[in-house]
Amino acid sequence: MTMLPLYITSGEPAGIGPDICLSLADRIDERPVVVLADLNMLKERAEILKKNIELIEYKGQTESSSSGQLYVEHVPLLTPVVLGQLNAKNSAYVLEQLRRSAEYAITGKSVGVATGPVQKSVVNEAGIHFSGHTEYYQEYAGVERVVMMLATKSLRVALATTHLPLRDVADAITRERLHQVIDILIHDLKTKFKIEHPHILVCGLNPHAGEGGYLGHEEIDVINPVLESYRTQGMNISLSLPADTLFTPENLKDADAVLAMYHDQGLPVLKSQGFGEAINITLGLPFIRTSVDHGTALGLAGTGEAKSSSLHVAVDLALDLARH
Repeated sequence: MTMLPLYITSGEPAGIGPDICLSLADRIDERPVVVLADLNMLKERAEILKKNIELIEYKGQTESSSSGQLYVEHVPLLTPVVLGQLNAKNSAYVLEQLRRSAEYAITGKSVGVATGPVQKSVVNEAGIHFSGHTEYYQEYAGVERVVMMLATKSLRVALATTHLPLRDVADAITRERLHQVIDILIHDLKTKFKIEHPHILVCGLNPHAGEGGYLGHEEIDVINPVLESYRTQGMNISLSLPADTLFTPENLKDADAVLAMYHDQGLPVLKSQGFGEAINITLGLPFIRTSVDHGTALGLAGTGEAKSSSLHVAVDLALDLARH
């Protein structure tokens, strides 16, 4: 049976992205898994890491690669890579990986993408505004809202806001945004994860979820009215809860997902539980997108010490979602 490929972006070439992508040669999957990277750069990195891997240029093959082999779609670097040293001249190379992966997914040439780590700062240094993968794919797909969710084997945390300065978060949490985020979260938990009646816990924005208005009014004025509207429809969603106690095992035992109001409210808890085993999923896109939960780790590039477990979990989930 002809199987569409899953694409993998290797990300920042001076970091560990190429290293962990090479570890995919150890796998045998039911469909082609194809790395977007400079083929010569990957060959050099394999030599540095003393990995005996057959790199095969991808030309539309429909069968999976064998163990010890890795499909690579060649994306040419713009300037040579020095391990651990960022170079803004290769920012367009990084973005070309994202562009191709998005184009292939939207046009039905792939089932989706799992992304390796990028360095936002060096892309912006090149004069290209870049907030991150999530925002890039949202703009490319032309969807009004997407939801960033990170997951381990035992916990899923979705975010109402993503990469914003903390002083901007409260203004960004509007009734409209919360409705959009919760609609996407419920929809994708049902359709992509096959959870028929998802149970969602929601963090308040303020300490103690505002403590009845003494520590902030966002819960009273914005968050709880939105949550009440879902509860009246029979949705199994909490009112805003104090984030400092929400993440206890007793509270989480029956929850399918937690909605946090901002990036560093929910993700430190999740990553402390499963860093290196967690993955990032973008909900609300018209295609599958998963990602590693870590950065470029420039100091580990080419050392052989980079852990590839998060990438493998991201690939596993993307393939599993593709089956649905």
